[in-house]
Amino acid sequence: MITTRAPLRIPLGGGGTDLPSYYREHGGFILSAGIDKYVFIQLNTLKVEPFIRVKYSQTERVDDPSQIQHPLLRESLLHTGIDSGLEIGAMADVPGRTGLGSSGSFTVALLAALREHQRLPMPRQQLAEEAFYVETVRAGQPAGKHDHYLGAFGGLTCLEIDTAGDVTVSALDISLHTLDELRNSMVVFFTGMVRESFDILSQQEADTAAGEPDVVDSLHQVKELGLQIRSALQEGNPDRFGELLHVHWEAKKRRSTKVSNPKIDAYYETGRRQGALGGKLLGAGGGGFLMFYCPAEFRGQLREAMTSEGLQEMSFQFDTDGAKVLMNA
Repeated sequence: MITTRAPLRIPLGGGGTDLPSYYREHGGFILSAGIDKYVFIQLNTLKVEPFIRVKYSQTERVDDPSQIQHPLLRESLLHTGIDSGLEIGAMADVPGRTGLGSSGSFTVALLAALREHQRLPMPRQQLAEEAFYVETVRAGQPAGKHDHYLGAFGGLTCLEIDTAGDVTVSALDISLHTLDELRNSMVVFFTGMVRESFDILSQQEADTAAGEPDVVDSLHQVKELGLQIRSALQEGNPDRFGELLHVHWEAKKRRSTKVSNPKIDAYYETGRRQGALGGKLLGAGGGGFLMFYCPAEFRGQLREAMTSEGLQEMSFQFDTDGAKVLMNA
């Protein structure tokens, strides 16, 4: 029995510049935070049964991994060459399709379990790259490198991506005081809306590859804002992060009409009226979780206003472990 987990993440700056259509031309930069909400994989060796059974929101029993309907499970098994005698179950602390990078973390946790089963544990960077390959190349799903790297590394992490796709990973160097202030000021609410990121990301990839000026200029601005956010936090000025977050959200919305909608815009404006300096939807947009940066004196009224709108707060702490094998018995 093997149990693994990989953290979900909250992007802080530079989101969208990790997609190949952008970084291959311009290089990318991401600042993101792993959080203590996880995707778990449990893998059990079947002693006498030759088939494969996988359990997620559905249950599948197949004689060959190529028959599995779930694309990430199927392609991970085909990629690793494991073809029989396994039961694999998946669980998560937070629903999928909500902007926290669940598919990337799922693939990281799954490959960590499969490689542990093969007695081939991998360094974190190799695990992240293998997960990115499985999801984007083998499964053909649009994704950037961000989710896989945060699933593997966790922490408050900077990713600098060159035009060849090579990633330099570094921890965000900030004081404990700034870290505490940042965490306490980030207030996250579930909008109740779930969405597929496929359409938004596919359109961004196509528009960026075609050189669509509004999309490319938005990504240039978002990358520069990510670098400014890193500097503000390193200088011990988390309130400046909150102000930049608002500019970041306005730039992100220019990429696609699907990033936001009138209901989300109304929630966001309510949050700003209640004292939040900035905020944004997490992930590609269209639904999921809405994060605000709010100074201490206004957090009570922000929470009251969002609760009255029917939104539920998600409490969290930062993760420091990244992908982890919890049990191998």
